[in-house]
This record gives sequence, C-alpha cells and structure tokens, in this order.
Amino acid sequence: MKLCIAEKPSVAREIAKLLQANKRQDGYFEGTNYCVTWTFGHLCGLSEPGDYQENWKKWKIDDLPMLPSKFHTKVKNDSGIKKQFNVIKKLVKKADLIINCGDAGQEGELIQRWVLQQANNTKPVKRLWISSLTTEAMKAGFKNLKDASDYEYLYYAGMCRAVGDWILGLNATRLFTMKYGTFGTILSVGRVQTPTLAMIVNRHHEIENFVSKPFWEIETLYKKTTFKYTAGRFTDLEKAEKVFDQINEEDFTITKFTRKPGKEYAPKLFDLTSLQVHCNKAFGLKAEVTLKIAQSLYERKLISYPRVDTTYLPNDQYKEISRIMKGLSSYSELTSPLLAAAIKKSRRVFDDNKVTDHHAIIPTGKDSGFSSVVDRNSSAEHKVYDAIARRFIANFYPDCEVSKTNVQAEVQGHKFYVNGTEIIKPAWRLVIPAPTKKDKDDKLIPNFQIGESGPHKAKILTKKTQPPKPFSEATLLRAMETAGKQVDDEDIREMMKESGIGRPSTRAAIIEILFTRKYLVRKAKTIHPTDTGIKLISIIHNELLKSPELTGIWEKKLRDMAKKEYNPTVFVNEMKSMVTSLVQEVRMRPAGIKIDAPSFKKKKNYGKSTAKKNYAKKSKK
Repeated sequence: MKLCIAEKPSVAREIAKLLQANKRQDGYFEGTNYCVTWTFGHLCGLSEPGDYQENWKKWKIDDLPMLPSKFHTKVKNDSGIKKQFNVIKKLVKKADLIINCGDAGQEGELIQRWVLQQANNTKPVKRLWISSLTTEAMKAGFKNLKDASDYEYLYYAGMCRAVGDWILGLNATRLFTMKYGTFGTILSVGRVQTPTLAMIVNRHHEIENFVSKPFWEIETLYKKTTFKYTAGRFTDLEKAEKVFDQINEEDFTITKFTRKPGKEYAPKLFDLTSLQVHCNKAFGLKAEVTLKIAQSLYERKLISYPRVDTTYLPNDQYKEISRIMKGLSSYSELTSPLLAAAIKKSRRVFDDNKVTDHHAIIPTGKDSGFSSVVDRNSSAEHKVYDAIARRFIANFYPDCEVSKTNVQAEVQGHKFYVNGTEIIKPAWRLVIPAPTKKDKDDKLIPNFQIGESGPHKAKILTKKTQPPKPFSEATLLRAMETAGKQVDDEDIREMMKESGIGRPSTRAAIIEILFTRKYLVRKAKTIHPTDTGIKLISIIHNELLKSPELTGIWEKKLRDMAKKEYNPTVFVNEMKSMVTSLVQEVRMRPAGIKIDAPSFKKKKNYGKSTAKKNYAKKSKK
C-alpha cells in the first residue's frame, strides 16, 4: 500500500480524487492500493524547556542559557491532533511506500518530516513536488515523484530555523522578562519580531526628533507650463529673493527641447510580498488577510502556490501560457488579442536563474466563468484574484509606448526645466488601467521652439522639510523584504530578497504578533509603536538582536543551507554562542527600569501559571 500524507484535509481530498481513493475512512481515504491522509499543519513541534531538564520548567534567570545538546520533537498536546497522528502512525506501519504530499516548501517539508520521525517511519519516502493543485499538475507530479533525499537540506534549513527561534526566542524572552518585567509581565523577544519592532521604533524616534526647517523654491509659468529652478531649493530666503529679482522682469528663453520615444514595462508578476503590498495599498487588506485569500485560491486550484519569493517563471512554463490564457474565460476580451498571435517571451518574465522551488504567483487557467469559482460575496477575494489574473495577462502584452519630453530654459543665466511623459500606445495599461505608481511627470507638454522667448510669471514657494513617514503595512513588508533598506527599484529589490527579514509566508504573521502583544498600534493606515514596544527596544543593547541587516544575514544563511551551501551545525552553534554572550551581558547589568506590558494580565503565583507555560510556546519568533 502507498501512503500519501497531505498538509490539509482539503488537499488530501483532491489527491484522493485523482488517485481514485474514494472510500472515506476515519482520518483518511483509501482505494486503488492508496491511502491518503493529512495533517492539520504542525502536528509536532520542538519539545519545551522542561522536557529537557526539570529545572527549566520554572523561569529563573540563573538557569539561563537553556541550550539542549540535541533537540527533539513531540506530538502537540491536543486531543484532535493526537487522534489524527495515531491514524497516520498506524497507516505508516502498514505502508510499503510513503509519499510526502506536504506543501512544496520549507515549512511543508518540516511538518511532514517531524510527523514521520514521531511515527518511527522506516519505510522509503518519495516527494510530490508541485506548484499548483490542478489535475494536470498533480498527474505530472505523481509521474515524476522525487527522492526524499533531494530535499534533505531543505529540511535542515527548516529545522535550523525552528531551533534558532527556540534558542533565541525562549532564552531572550525569559532573560528580559526576569530582568526587566514587572510582576506578571512577559517581554517577548525573537529573531524576527525584534528587528521588525526595532525598525518601527527607530522610525518613531526619527519622526519625534525631527526638526522641520524652512526652505524656498522658485518656479515660473511660461505658456501655461510650470518650469522648476534647476539649482533646486534655497535654505536662505534672501538668496531666493535675489534670484527672483534678477529674473522677474526678464524674458524667458527656451534653450533645449527634446521629445523621445520610450517604453514602460508592465509591473512584474507577483510574489507573495508584492501581492500583499499591492492589496494593502490598493484595497486596504492586511497582509495576513491577503495570504489567507491566496492560500484559499490555491487550494481551489485557481492560482499557483502563493508562498513564494520570486517574480519569474521558468522557461519550461512558456508552453503552458496559451493554455492558461484560454482558461481565463472571464478575461476573454483581454486574452483574445494575445491568443491571435504568438505570445511573446520576455526575460522579464522567464528566467530559470531566478526560480528555485516555485515560480511567481499566476492563475492556473481554471477560471470556469469566474463567478462560479470566486465568491462574489467576498469582495476581497474577488479583488485578489482579479489582481493576479490581470498582472499575469499584462506581462504578455506589448510594452507601453510613451513620449518623454525634456525642456530646458534660461533667464539671466538662471536655468529652469520641465519633464513630461505622454502615453502614445497604452498596450498593457489597457489591462491594468491605473498607474502602478504616482508619476509626477505624467503630463503632456506642448511643443516649444529652441530660441523662442517671452514673458513669464515667477514665484517663490515657501516650504518646510518633512519628517519620515510612519510605516504602513505595505512599506513595512517592503522594509522586511530588503532588511530595512528603502528600495524602489524592482530589479535591485529582487537581488536583496535573500537577505530579507523572515520568509514571505511568515512576515504577515510576525506583524500581527507584534499587534497582539501590544507592541504596535494602528492609527488609520499607519503603524506606530506603543510605549511598551519603545521601552522594550531601549533595553536591548545587542545590535545583532535588533539589526534588520544582520538578521537578514541569518536569513541568507538559512536560504544557503537549503541550497547545500551552508553548514547546519555552524548555524546552530552561532546562535548558541550569541545567546550565551547575550545572557552574560544582560545578567551583569545593574538593576534598571521595569516594564509593564499591557498584553498580559497579572496573576498571583504567576511563576506556576498555565498562562506563562502557554505563552512560552508562542514566544520563539
């Protein structure tokens, strides 16, 4: 008997249907020499501190650091989980072959491996690795099952991520809580959440300490066109007035006029972060909501695997594009012009070097009339699917043709300029009508003749410097993706993804954790730290723990590990060394401020409370 283990019941149903394992049993399907069962995500987790040493059950600063020589896992203490695990364990004993059908990614690999370890599996294991749940993709995947050994280092990366979060999260949370927390207060510290919080706190301080200063700009109106002073802003009003006096009564002369054709490319295909950013900006959706919708669309075979960090497709995907286009029946008006000729193939879309485990998020071509597969009652779901479909179609349209105009002028030796862009052939903009970003130069400029001159109307504008803007969820996701650096260029941002904070699939959850723990608060669409969050960052002196860039280096090591380019033992030893130094440094500090976190209620005998035990399980990241 062959045993397939999926990550969710809904996926198991689709696999069972494909394999004709149609007989429903308690916790699994069977038929045609297959059994298909499932997990509910993580059935197993790393053991708690008290499972390693009895004295680690209580929170004592003198017992830190807690550094097990070897980490092990256990089945979670939940009746439903234990029941399903026992079903899997019995089936594993009966099976001749195990097929790991978990989500094709680092987390999916970890979930399945831990379950098989706890089930004491000794049977051979194959891996189903697919990017969508369409019948075609699943059939191809079962015809091309991979050896489990091919994903050994992907598992090591997932295991090291979990171990690293355990080592740092549990030790640092206990350390700062016992040193700085008031009675009943827990101060949560983690490998990903702390540098994320630090970015927001640092931005808060930048805004709070910002001193606005006045400056002046000169612009002038000539033939209903506004020209800007080339030298830029003035910090001295007298100098601005001097220039104004020199040009005010003099003729304005055009010295250069160019109008050149140009192209604008369609925005790149979505990865998870760019999808979350787009949906937050365009529709006001929280990143966590967008992820849940995308996961639902994936499980219903409407889009490809969403937890990805690439905006490219592999070259062998090109042969599928026409089929997908034909399947998008709700978008036939947009796809029919593409299907009437050979579909273009661009390096901005297809690049094997930019694709690892999965490709960009695209529709599967299983539209089936759109309204029948996307819940019209869910406006958010409709918007997310529509954004993915339109972005996909737009990337196969011709580039948008524009005319870029540059005009330069002079008055008494003082130079002025104006730039503009006019859309000549909208092309892909017919698919995505709204501009992808606000373009200040998106305006039509009339023709000018070089050497022409005439009167103009100049004025001095009084302005003042502005503080940095608070993070929105969209800008915070981008900052996490690029380890705190503000990067607008898509290509540069793509290069920096390996050093981002956290994974695309976990960033939204990390942000929500910070809100849950009352370290952050939302004000309209912006994110701000609470007093507790600010104080927490102030007592963390270790830059490794707070730095987005250095935390990004850890993330890169984990990604390199999955590619067999970094040693798992070295990573764990580095984390142990860092935590040991952190504990020594904090314990040696003199008594300082005490922080009262509003997240958790104070209780009598708190050291023995169930609340503290439960919280410890959630404090790792």
